[in-house]
Amino acid sequence: MKVKLLEYTNNPEKVISMAAKLCYSPVGIDEIESGLTEDNVDKFLNRLMNLGHESPIEHVCFTFGVEGISRTCSHQLVRHRIASYSQQSQRYVKLDQFEYIIPPYIENNEEAKALFIDAMKQDQKTYDELVEILSKQHLEMFLKEGKEEKEASRLASKKAIEDARFVFPNACETKVVFTMNARTLLHFFRHRCCNRAQWEIRKMSDLMLKELKKVAPILFKNAGPNCLNEACPEGNMTCGKIKEIREKYKNMN
Repeated sequence: MKVKLLEYTNNPEKVISMAAKLCYSPVGIDEIESGLTEDNVDKFLNRLMNLGHESPIEHVCFTFGVEGISRTCSHQLVRHRIASYSQQSQRYVKLDQFEYIIPPYIENNEEAKALFIDAMKQDQKTYDELVEILSKQHLEMFLKEGKEEKEASRLASKKAIEDARFVFPNACETKVVFTMNARTLLHFFRHRCCNRAQWEIRKMSDLMLKELKKVAPILFKNAGPNCLNEACPEGNMTCGKIKEIREKYKNMN
């Protein structure tokens, strides 16, 4: 898995401070930046985050690139609706040898791993056979419609992989670029850093948080699962490891 912070709002913590300053003082927009030294921004943003006043933090956004995740993971990711996503298409990208993600418990069990890899090989074989069969079928159709052979071949290939992709499993590797504002990210971490979150998206969220702490340490100083700053909300479903979790995120950098 690879997580990279591709781009973000310039001076994110200062931008938030300016927005919040407008809420709490009589200044106009021409004076909004006045007095916001690095030290003052630190103090102001710390106070803002401790108060839990989150609407000003929506003004800054962060764009991530992620690869080496499964379709299982990406399906969970896109459930966070206040965000923008661009995902590698299986409709337009022919997968001559698809990559796949092996869950840790399968990876560490020789019998399970062998069975898993055999299933992936069979999926690839079936995909290739379907592409070949469907390409011939669609080529004939497009030629009968009067298309030139080169154009007909291109359209037939696209049409074939559009349907053949249905055999690919949730394990299939994918790549995603997505953008979230800071408030959405805090909400994301509260749910996805939780020990009860699925292992893959939890790993991804931890890698994202490490990247964010480098560029906006005050903004994300308290970011993490719900139990980091309050009692665990999972009730009887709690993982029971609140001390270890708090220590983990306290020392994350």
